[in-house]
Amino acid sequence: MTKPGVLADHQISGLIASGAITAKSPVTAEQIQPASLDLRLGETAYRVRASFLAGRHRTVRERLAEFQMHAIELAGGAVLEKGCVYVVPLMEHLSLPAGMTAAASAKSSIGRLDLLTRIITDHGVEFDRVPEGYDGPLYVEICPRSFSVVAQPGQMLNQIIFRQGKTWLDDDALRALHAQTPIVSGDPVISDGLGFSVDLKPAKGNLVGYRAKPHTGVIDLARVNYYDPADFWEPVYTKHGWIILDPGAFYILVSREAIVIPPLQAAEMAPYLAMVGEFRVHYAGFFDPGFGYAAAGGDGSRGVLEVRCHEAPFVLEHGQIVGRLIYEHMAAMPNALYGAQIKSNYQGQGLKLSKHFKPTA
Repeated sequence: MTKPGVLADHQISGLIASGAITAKSPVTAEQIQPASLDLRLGETAYRVRASFLAGRHRTVRERLAEFQMHAIELAGGAVLEKGCVYVVPLMEHLSLPAGMTAAASAKSSIGRLDLLTRIITDHGVEFDRVPEGYDGPLYVEICPRSFSVVAQPGQMLNQIIFRQGKTWLDDDALRALHAQTPIVSGDPVISDGLGFSVDLKPAKGNLVGYRAKPHTGVIDLARVNYYDPADFWEPVYTKHGWIILDPGAFYILVSREAIVIPPLQAAEMAPYLAMVGEFRVHYAGFFDPGFGYAAAGGDGSRGVLEVRCHEAPFVLEHGQIVGRLIYEHMAAMPNALYGAQIKSNYQGQGLKLSKHFKPTA
């Protein structure tokens, strides 16, 4: 029996071998990460009138019949337009064993494009959460917020982790972990997870982030290291250690702290309490074992923050707590850690746009 924790890469392979994970096209080794599985787009995107959840007594197909406007074949690449909502059946199908749940999030590059992608399931009442013992298909809701994108079948926009039993470290366990293997540079702020803050006083220069331009071209998700950042982003500078966030604007910023995920832990980014201000670090995300871990080539890795301001302009100040990491136990040591061993894109990162853009100077 699998011990409690987040399943590691070789355990995910075991789920595939046992038939708990199946797919219309065989799952590839490229999809399996140290603690997660990348999910692939299917053949068709359905433009819908609004975002929806299936609800306890309905399937996604039944709800699509109510809300679908038209179908778009993705073969060869199709434009998903900014401000529209699409539902795409995924290639993967789950038949989870008793005691096992799953959770999904956008991959790092997708969140950094302000591309809202959330997994929905039959009879589902939450986004990105798969209940214990779920047996059914997976769908992804896609809503481009800042940029229209070109998508095609087989592309991996989301990732999913599998949890067996209780996985979360409470605050006492997190303090003990930090004492054994430091998980953050400096003194940790631990309260319902590890708090992290925004860096608005960089060691060099005064560039602190990027803001998405409102009227841009289309980004082809298949193109890597291709686009000029200046065509899509405005640099954000500060001389004072603070910036004013504009309502509705999307920003890429970076954490002040270097973050470490040891080999026997994984972590999930969660938004900070809403009362801290008129903004949120709004995309949840997973951190694989080995992120920022010196032995995996990640010494000094910082968290990239995807920030959207809400109704009122808001002053964001250097060192302000903006989010938290919820650490979880792994059920086993992964065969591979996040980093150079598996050609991870963001090990050792600082302020960085998605892999679709050419490196900034």
